[in-house]
Amino acid sequence: VQLQASGGGLVQAGGSLSLSCAASGRIFSINDMDWYRQAPGKQRELVAAITSGGRTNYVDSVKGRFTISRDNAKNTVSLQMSSLKPEDTAVYYCHAILSHDSSARFYSYWGQGTLVTVSS
Repeated sequence: VQLQASGGGLVQAGGSLSLSCAASGRIFSINDMDWYRQAPGKQRELVAAITSGGRTNYVDSVKGRFTISRDNAKNTVSLQMSSLKPEDTAVYYCHAILSHDSSARFYSYWGQGTLVTVSS
């Protein structure tokens, strides 16, 4: 299984950026899909999560600015980021909990990370 993230880059404060992540390989079903981020010198933190049913959850610092969405048919998750701030600068990682078959065993997978830099 591979999670391929894309969409990072450099943006000015107040701007917008969209991240996408596609899961491929031997996938039976995907539970939660998430976006984490890790800023230099800081621990990785959960930014946004979405269940297979579409229920979402956000860290307080991005509420109202970021929107997570997914396409279950395509096994993709996206993160639309707006009103970006310099403190949003980090490497963003997509994450998924998925199963390979009907055994109900689920595994955690990470994407490779994509850098988002917000200049002031």
